[in-house]
Amino acid sequence: MRRDWLETLLLVFLSAAIGALGWSGHVALLPAALFFPLLWAKAEDRWTALLVSSAYFLSASRGLPIGASTYFAADFWMGLALWLVSALAFVLIHTLLWTARHGWQRPLRYSVVLVLTGLPPFGITGWAHPLTAAGVLFPGFGWTGLSMTVLILSYLIARPGLRSALLLAGLWLWSAVFWTDPALPKGWQGVDLSMGASLGRDPSLRRHTDLSALVLESYGAGASVIVLPETALGFWTPVIERFWQNVLKDRAVSVMAGAAVVTEEGYDNVLLLLDSQGGRIFYRQRMPVPIAMWRPWERFSVDPGGTLARFFAKPVVKISGTRIAPLICYEQLLLWPVLHSMFYDPEVIVLTGNGWWTTGTNIIAVQQASAAAWASLFGKGLVTAFNR
Repeated sequence: MRRDWLETLLLVFLSAAIGALGWSGHVALLPAALFFPLLWAKAEDRWTALLVSSAYFLSASRGLPIGASTYFAADFWMGLALWLVSALAFVLIHTLLWTARHGWQRPLRYSVVLVLTGLPPFGITGWAHPLTAAGVLFPGFGWTGLSMTVLILSYLIARPGLRSALLLAGLWLWSAVFWTDPALPKGWQGVDLSMGASLGRDPSLRRHTDLSALVLESYGAGASVIVLPETALGFWTPVIERFWQNVLKDRAVSVMAGAAVVTEEGYDNVLLLLDSQGGRIFYRQRMPVPIAMWRPWERFSVDPGGTLARFFAKPVVKISGTRIAPLICYEQLLLWPVLHSMFYDPEVIVLTGNGWWTTGTNIIAVQQASAAAWASLFGKGLVTAFNR
């Protein structure tokens, strides 16, 4: 009995360590997440599978308690509660689909796990998905590389042992040696900001003047397409549109910028394309942050609020002759938004985020590492613009 408990504690410890290492925010360390299914398969019973899954997910998402507490201006206990609730779907799926049977049963069941944790509705909190590491192992292989990663996971689960672990470690080492960061497309420039919680909440002319100065600086340096972070422009109004139209007048430059647009049911978190002709919405966020932004229960109240979720809305748009896949903030942590976009074969992935609330965490680093892995897997350019 004591030996069984020691083995369980070892599996839990290793699972937590893998979650912390793989989701540290360093793209080269993402393949550590592929060891988690091996540990899940090594569990001797359903109780151990629950503990192993909990340790991995909670360790991987360890920035959430602090981030949520900051966002809601609440005490740490509220952040802790949201952290635990966010783990429920991931842990429940891994616990219920675990089996003591060997052979093809485990790989088959884990394939179901990969789908359920990657797609809505459970995939809404499907962070720390092991398949994100496919881009590190098989850069440029696209859907074939993703399929090969699934086959590797199936082998690890079917034969969970030292030989499988060494095989994965060797493949990981090989990929690290040949890793190169995704390229920034020529003429494109992402602008990172350090404006804290004031970004998007300060509607003053001075704020827009400061932002326009940064845009013109990038334009002067040769950029023809400039990206500003999520909600950089705040609530979009005709007055703000005229301001930016005057700024960009007679200049051959396009600006992508985040904003909020009021609707009858709340608001949309959008990306706008600005040029000398004015501004237009070209992307509406498919998956906002649950609870913080997306509160579907409010649609049935007399005073609806929050932003809408458009799970499978338009995933790719053409800007300045280039097909792009925009991903706003929370979408960068999930599986299906990026795969949905890749199905339409864009040329560039554009990331925007307003992570003022992530101070003291590695959440932005994890978002950027995940996007770099996907861009590498499918051979796409990558442009990022974040506010801290």
